[in-house]
Amino acid sequence: MTGRMLRNTQHAIFLPALVAIRYNADLKAKYDQLVAVGKEKKVAITAVMRKLLVLANALLRDQRMGSENQG
Repeated sequence: MTGRMLRNTQHAIFLPALVAIRYNADLKAKYDQLVAVGKEKKVAITAVMRKLLVLANALLRDQRMGSENQG
């Protein structure tokens, strides 16, 4: 992946990661855990960004639309 593509991907997923931290209990727990052990908040957000990308990739791979427990 080129540097420009990586930056564009990071910019595109940053705000969704902030929203996920606020409204998704699992991702908020991960963020809080990382901050509690001393990681900087920006590093914890980056970890959530990566987790979102991994989850999105798994959904695409399995041809699923989302979580079964959405309410």
